[in-house]
Amino acid sequence: QVQLVESGGGLVQAGGSLRLSCAASERIFSSNAMGWFRQAPGKEREFVVSISRGGGGRFYADSVKGRFTISRANLINTIYLQMNNLIPEDTAVYYCAADPTYPVPHTAAYWGQGTQVTVSS
Repeated sequence: QVQLVESGGGLVQAGGSLRLSCAASERIFSSNAMGWFRQAPGKEREFVVSISRGGGGRFYADSVKGRFTISRANLINTIYLQMNNLIPEDTAVYYCAADPTYPVPHTAAYWGQGTQVTVSS
């Protein structure tokens, strides 16, 4: 049973923007912190950003601070990742994750299947 579903990836030129979405089951969304990770070809999965269960806490990786924004839409059990000023180094498969712990750790309990983001130079 798929419980986290990402969407919104695609191909964009450097300097452009994309918005990723992650729809969760109500059970997972209401009980967990949420976050985004990414994995580029040949590299390990890395933390991008996390948002607390209540939405009041946000924790960003230094590499995306000031460019990415995470938000949480509680009525529709969805989180968003607004990505601005994209650079080629942002190219990766982006994964949504959920865990009772905030910030969401690499060992998160729940994972989506990933969505590809490609930034061309």
